[in-house]
Amino acid sequence: MWYVNERVFIMITLMIIIGVIALVLIAALYNIYVQLIQKKNKVKEAMGGIDVQLNKRYDLIPNILTIANKFMEHERGLMEEITSLRTQAAAIRSDADTIGQKMNLDNQIVSKMGQLMVNVENYPQLKSDQTMIQAMQTYSEVEEHIAAARRFYNSAVNDLNNAVEIFPSSLVASIIGVRACPFYEASEAARQRVNAADYFSK
Repeated sequence: MWYVNERVFIMITLMIIIGVIALVLIAALYNIYVQLIQKKNKVKEAMGGIDVQLNKRYDLIPNILTIANKFMEHERGLMEEITSLRTQAAAIRSDADTIGQKMNLDNQIVSKMGQLMVNVENYPQLKSDQTMIQAMQTYSEVEEHIAAARRFYNSAVNDLNNAVEIFPSSLVASIIGVRACPFYEASEAARQRVNAADYFSK
């Protein structure tokens, strides 16, 4: 009888230990799941922040081109390219599947706008136009906000990608379909971005 009671006690003890381990494991997995979703949502939030700033740029570009068009007769091709790129980029909302395309168009816009600013040097009347000066100062401010939004996005992506690639959260990520996201990398032209204010302060 004592032997039977001891066996029952051992089995109950083992079941309690297994139950506690299972609860701890479930809690740990749930915590990993929650953190992954939070990091994924942080990246989405950061993408939205970039879109807000890029839309401000897209709204400014037509105004700048309208003013420039009055003076820059020989830059029509460049302005048409900028308009086309702006239209394409504005039509894409950033998400995990389109962010690469968005980055590529964004880098092309920065490069072409840089060319436009360089060419402004050849048009003294345009450089002294007060409406253009104000528009370009606003453009420079928007570019600074875009750079800040990119830094916030890249920080969020770094956190997410670490979680997606490091075990055990990588296992949970593969089960629930959370994927690594690309960093928002500026092109060489964007890294050496033209500061429009420099061209209109001389």
